[in-house]
This record gives sequence, C-alpha cells and structure tokens, in this order.
Amino acid sequence: MAKKSSIEKNERRRRLAERYRAKRAELKAVVMDRDRDPGERFEAMLQLAALPRNGARVRVRNRCILTGRPRGYYRKFGLSRIALRDLASEGRIPGVAKASW
Repeated sequence: MAKKSSIEKNERRRRLAERYRAKRAELKAVVMDRDRDPGERFEAMLQLAALPRNGARVRVRNRCILTGRPRGYYRKFGLSRIALRDLASEGRIPGVAKASW
C-alpha cells in the first residue's frame, strides 16, 4: 500500500490539472502560433510559466485504485499488476482468465 500522502498529493495534482486544463491549452495555442506578434507570444509564455506546476497533466502519476502502487500499472483496468493478478485469480474481473498451456 502506498503512503496516504502520496495518494493525496496525486489527487491534488489531478484536480489542479483539470482546473487549469482549458487555460493551459489556450495559452499554449498562443505560444505555438507563429503568425502572432512575438510580444504577445512572450506574454502568453510568461502567463503559462506563472500557472502552478502541479496544474500540468504531465505531473499526474498513474496509480492503482486499490493499493496506490505507481509501478506496473495497467491502464485498461486501472490496477497494478499485483492487484490485477489477485482479482483475476479470484475470478472478479469479467473476461479475464488465467492462461495455461
């Protein structure tokens, strides 16, 4: 089980990223537009830098919804490899069967 503080910090980042998503996309569009005035682009770049770092989607870490484990994460299930294996062995994930050959 991951530390509760790590899980909470990641949730805060997720909420911040969602809050600033539209603003960040708007500013990035201005910065990347080569046809705009360089001063306007620079101003947008400064505004982008002023946004909170944890508001960037890149800083959100994928974690297992059961254990909070950050590594060995399967996006399709939202689980770590260990939790996925345990649930699949118990037959609690529909459509997943243990391979045997």
